[in-house]
Amino acid sequence: MRFDIDSYREIADSLVRNRSRSLLTGFGVFWGIFMLLFLIGGGQGLKQLVTKNFEGFATNTTIMFSSTTTKPWQGFRKGRRWNLTYTDIDRMKQMVPELETVTPVISQWGQSAVNGTNSVNANVKCVEADYARIEEPRIRYGRYLNESDIIQERKVCVIGRRVYEGIFPEGGDPCGTFIRVGSVYYQVIGVDYNSGNISINGRADEAVSIPLSVGQKLYHRGNNIDLLCVTGHSGVVMSSLDNRMRQILARQHSFDPSDKQAVFMLNTEQMFSLMDNLFNGLNFLVWLVGLGTILAGIIGVSNIMMVTVRERTTEIGIRRAIGATPRDILSQIILESIALTLVAGSFGIVFAVQMLRLTQTIVNNIPNMSAEFQISFWTAVAAAALLTVLGVVAGLAPASRAMAIKPVDAMRDE
Repeated sequence: MRFDIDSYREIADSLVRNRSRSLLTGFGVFWGIFMLLFLIGGGQGLKQLVTKNFEGFATNTTIMFSSTTTKPWQGFRKGRRWNLTYTDIDRMKQMVPELETVTPVISQWGQSAVNGTNSVNANVKCVEADYARIEEPRIRYGRYLNESDIIQERKVCVIGRRVYEGIFPEGGDPCGTFIRVGSVYYQVIGVDYNSGNISINGRADEAVSIPLSVGQKLYHRGNNIDLLCVTGHSGVVMSSLDNRMRQILARQHSFDPSDKQAVFMLNTEQMFSLMDNLFNGLNFLVWLVGLGTILAGIIGVSNIMMVTVRERTTEIGIRRAIGATPRDILSQIILESIALTLVAGSFGIVFAVQMLRLTQTIVNNIPNMSAEFQISFWTAVAAAALLTVLGVVAGLAPASRAMAIKPVDAMRDE
């Protein structure tokens, strides 16, 4: 193809002469590329907002807690309550080698955390040091609970972000300060800034975490625990272990192994898989709608170019008569098509970026919400390349028609 100044001048003159058609056709391309990029950026921002709720939470976790039996078993009636115990921890470790972490949780609700005259409602979470593998803390000050705290039964605590902001409104490092939770004083050793909304027995930012060995005695829990949290080794599908773990608990606590209501198992692996499938389906829908809209605009470009070629039959015939080659005619028609799609598409890209920036500003002004609604530079480049290719495709049929025009026939039409 010949790319000289005269060719570009002819293309510009043609677009100006047919500006009403160009605007109408270009709007289809503009709207298509805008829809595609805006939906891509919006989908990424929405995914960030959703995944933020799972922040710091292990993706291969099963959480178990006891419930009421719904089937009779070995002389026991249905409707019987039972409790998880510390013995279950050792059984799980020994009989299910695929498990990497097995850790218990005891919770005490409706407590007040007090520092001087400042007070805030909080939930006490009694855990062991390896609980950090289940719900990873984001330590802002100090440290998390360790094995020495558990073994020596230290009265220390790690407080959540909302608890910290409520009883330490002046800010600063609170580590070493004593606070009262209920009727007991604890020394603050860390501040957890985990902001995930998915947590165990209450939000992490509203929790006061203390050593399990301390909570066991303070709250007179004996051998009972509230929750049993387990994670699997890398590559282990946690849902494949559910029946085996249920059978282990059923033998120990005398309930029907087929009674799925007797022990509730929350599998986070399935939750994350469901979320991934949801966004994969959303991405497919985005591309389907976006590409469909762009293709509709490209078909419009092709149709307008066909009409343009028909109206310029005489012009094309004269050019052929004075020496223009078929290649010259082909290059002009295809370049007109590319120019029309690129100009309209560029406006669509710019408009999509600006709308995504506006959406991001609005969302980030909402308390406790933050996400990046944007497209990458290479996504925009790929969109421009796609428009170029589609512009060539849209110009092929009109260009073929133009090359088929004979000078004699064009003169006769005139």
